[in-house]
Amino acid sequence: MLRLTTLRVRAYSPSCLLRHQPGGLAAPRINQRRWQSAVSFPGVAAKSRTESWDPDDGRLRQIFDQPHLDTKQSPSGDNLGLFRNRYLKTPGGFATFAQLTVTRSQQLVYKVLSANTVEEYKHLVTYMDRLSDLLCRVLDLCDFVRASHKDPKFQEAAEHAWYHVYQYMNELNTEPGLSQQLSKAMANPEVTKNWSEEEMTTAEVLQMDFVKSAIALPQGVRDAVVETSQSISMVANNFVNDMKPAENWVEFPSSIRKQSSWANAHNKRIHVFSHEATEGLRSIKDDDVRKHLYYKMRTASEYTLGQLETMIALRARLAHLAGFDTYAHLALRDRMMAKSPDNVLNFLEGMAQQNSTKVARELNSLLDEKHALLGDGDEGSMQLMPWDKDYLQRRVSFNEFGHKKDLDLSNYFSIGSVIRGLSRLFTRLYGIRFVPEETSPGETWAPEVRRLNVVSDVEGHVAVLYCDLFHRRNKSPNPAHFTVRCSRAILPQEMEEFATGAATQGLDASGIPQFDTLEEAANDGMALSKRGGVLKQLPTIALVCDFRPQLAGGGPALLTFSEVETLFHEMGHAIHSILARTNLQNVAGTRCPTDFAELPSTLMEHFPWNEDVLGLFAEHHVTGEPILYSKVKTQMKSVQQFAGMETERQIILAMLDQKLYSAPVGEDGLDSTKLFHDLQRRVSRSPPDPPGTSGQGFFGHLYGYGATYYSYLFDKVLAERIWKVVFNGGENGRAIDREAGEKLKHGILKWGGSRDPWHLLADTLGDEAIRAGDEKAMLRVASWGIGSSHCTP
Repeated sequence: MLRLTTLRVRAYSPSCLLRHQPGGLAAPRINQRRWQSAVSFPGVAAKSRTESWDPDDGRLRQIFDQPHLDTKQSPSGDNLGLFRNRYLKTPGGFATFAQLTVTRSQQLVYKVLSANTVEEYKHLVTYMDRLSDLLCRVLDLCDFVRASHKDPKFQEAAEHAWYHVYQYMNELNTEPGLSQQLSKAMANPEVTKNWSEEEMTTAEVLQMDFVKSAIALPQGVRDAVVETSQSISMVANNFVNDMKPAENWVEFPSSIRKQSSWANAHNKRIHVFSHEATEGLRSIKDDDVRKHLYYKMRTASEYTLGQLETMIALRARLAHLAGFDTYAHLALRDRMMAKSPDNVLNFLEGMAQQNSTKVARELNSLLDEKHALLGDGDEGSMQLMPWDKDYLQRRVSFNEFGHKKDLDLSNYFSIGSVIRGLSRLFTRLYGIRFVPEETSPGETWAPEVRRLNVVSDVEGHVAVLYCDLFHRRNKSPNPAHFTVRCSRAILPQEMEEFATGAATQGLDASGIPQFDTLEEAANDGMALSKRGGVLKQLPTIALVCDFRPQLAGGGPALLTFSEVETLFHEMGHAIHSILARTNLQNVAGTRCPTDFAELPSTLMEHFPWNEDVLGLFAEHHVTGEPILYSKVKTQMKSVQQFAGMETERQIILAMLDQKLYSAPVGEDGLDSTKLFHDLQRRVSRSPPDPPGTSGQGFFGHLYGYGATYYSYLFDKVLAERIWKVVFNGGENGRAIDREAGEKLKHGILKWGGSRDPWHLLADTLGDEAIRAGDEKAMLRVASWGIGSSHCTP
């Protein structure tokens, strides 16, 4: 995600048998804005620029750009419930849904704990995956609803249901019998030889969760793990949500206020977290004023630093309780590709070395601009200072591009045309398209939400995508992809449980909805497919953005190029969930290592910069005139102008994250400020922060990422490598070529988290040197570096 937004990853929780992960993925991204070839694929004919698309193609644009003309989007008919979940027709249905889940889960727990034959142990992983799926059906959905629904009654009901099921999950997480049964099954060759690759991977994932949870340790240690985890949650919440600078306001002399367009001349002061403060660093000519402002903006309060360092100390304690050397060792043990803190640091050091030449060139351009401004000055005044960077970057950029940098391309990107373009792109690459679907009353959480069925030209209906793209009051501004329900194969015995009444045993019959078929009952009425005799619950995804609504006068909502890139990024997560329709929920879609989960979405950022891809959708919303690619190339050059310095900043933040969580925490605690400043002086070619500042106190991702912040850079390098090797850097129509899309789909996307990512990458890239996923592999990835990310302008 780079504009920095919150990546909603699963924070470490004790005994997390259930692999519950908050479904929203919104990744931080460096703020760099990033017709099929003659090759055809079986069943798909190549199309030309004058091709005629499916009839749904026109309507796809209309439902976003002219919703008032699309009568089919007006909900009609019976209330089928939120997401067509029959239990959720009213707020009261959440309690029934939660209780049903607990009842069915208890039956599965009994099966797991009572297993004692080889035949029963063969099914153990399937039972435990079902248990995870049942609980996540409530937790993921309710987590989304309590944050996104417009109706406070639904929000409150979702909150209560979430808490009910979460409490039950915590009870299971203190049950050592589940861990013991899994260990018995994994130790028996007669059992494991019958497991599929997915089952074996899922077993290993669950086993590692048990190890991390300290469930095999004495009760006193387990209690300490629970207590420490609760303390981490409280302190981390204070750190992230109550972040404060040492001083909130900065005052300016009247002379500065009068000459600055960014501040009201009548205001004597501005808040250090405001847009005006950020703009001030870019536009104020006076060095001393910029310096004063920089210090205020880069100095955290003692309270904030205290919360940060307490959180780090608590996580170190948690790791020691669970038997790990440091928290970084604990975090990286969870199926992460990097595997160890040393591997991460070696990767980052390699990245810094690879990036150094580019940084030096960019710094020289800033220094030249400072010389031009000051003329002949003393040697000290000619040095670059931290508060010079933003100001000089703007001047250098203006000198090269003038007003061209701010070209308004949004007239070519109505939101409907971009969604339609994504559908056309996915048709070309994967043989899937978006088909608008009429919503039923109560199905969506806001009237502007649109439902798209994802349809494959081979497999038919494969997923449901809800698009909640426009701003509304109290809605989160962060773009995110939520998996409301994962892919999973539904077993015949699940229908039998409803046929016999076992699934609803002990529940008030008046609260149980009527279903047309047992198959519908087994999936709560939500989307299903049946192919090759296998019944599957389909991925149900909510794509959430905060774009400006329609223009005054009824024109369509228009996106900036940055917003187009954001939409492509989030759709990259969605396509991973859509194509990775595994049989087991624990490895479906984006449920894979954190340092692999951002690869598909980061790769998607390359596509909107490609001329062939833009040819699928970028046309003026009034005249229909196609965009001039020369304008996009100018935009591309401008956003890449200081890419090396931004990459260096991300490297240092990733190193800071890794160092803080792998450093020993003594009795006197940890001095995060000294560590940050020492790191800057050793690694950064850019001017480091001056003494007296403490910018690390504003790095909120130290909680959400916790020893995994390197993942962004890591996946950015991998995405660029795939773009070059699989898609030929977008040259010769390869960006919209079905053969390239199928190679990515079958090589990486369709496996979700069920296979070792290193093996997938080695096969897809044809590079055996990385297959082992060891230190040498990490260094090789670092050597690829980040070049001209999208294509050569």
